Amino acid sequence: MIRVITVEREYGSRGAEFAHHLAEHLGWKLVDECLAAEVAREAGVTARLAERCDERLDPWYYRFGKAFWHGSIERLPAPPINEIFDSERMVGLMRKHLEEVARNGQAVIVGRGAACILARTPHVFHVFAYASQWRKEKWFAEQFPERADQAEHGLAEVDKQRAAYIRRYYDQDWTDRRLYHMMINSCMGFDAMVRAVTDGAGLTVAEPVSR
Repeated sequence: MIRVITVEREYGSRGAEFAHHLAEHLGWKLVDECLAAEVAREAGVTARLAERCDERLDPWYYRFGKAFWHGSIERLPAPPINEIFDSERMVGLMRKHLEEVARNGQAVIVGRGAACILARTPHVFHVFAYASQWRKEKWFAEQFPERADQAEHGLAEVDKQRAAYIRRYYDQDWTDRRLYHMMINSCMGFDAMVRAVTDGAGLTVAEPVSR
C-alpha cells in the first residue's frame, strides 16, 4: 500500500502545483516550502537562511574554503560542523525530516532529493513531472513578463541547478528514469495526471480535482 508520493519536477512543468492538487485530492499532507521552515526551527536559524540553502549548492568558493579549513592541520581547529548552517547541513536535516515523514505516511513530497533519500523505503511511489519546452516557455513568460525573452535560459538554469544539487549530494542523475516509478508530461493537465498517478500507485480515485 503506497503511503507516500514524491514529486520531482522540471522548472516550468508546474510539478509543484500538481503535487498540491494531488495532496488535496488524497487528503494527504503536502511537504514543500514548509520543510525549510521546519529545518530552520530545528537548526535555530532564520527562515530566510534556510530558504537560501533549499535545493541549492553553496557557492564554489565557500565549498573550497570549507574543505581547506577543515582539511588543514596547520591552522586552528575549524568550528564544529553543527555550528555551521549551510547547504550540506540543510541536506542532513532534511533527510531526517523526510525519513520521519515517510514513517508517518500520507504525504506528498516535492523535490528535495526525496526520490533518492527514500529510494529503498517501502510504500513510496516516485514521480517525475516534465513538460514540452514550448509549454514551459509560455509559463515562464506569464510568470516573468519582463524576462520573457530569457525564458529558454531561465528554465535551463534552474534545471541545471537542481541536477547539480542531486549529483552533489546523492550522486545520482536527476533525470534518470530508474529513480522513478512514473515520468509524466504535465501538458496532459492536472486531472489526468492525478488519475494516472493514483492509478499507477494503486490508490483509489475519487472526484477529479479542479484545474
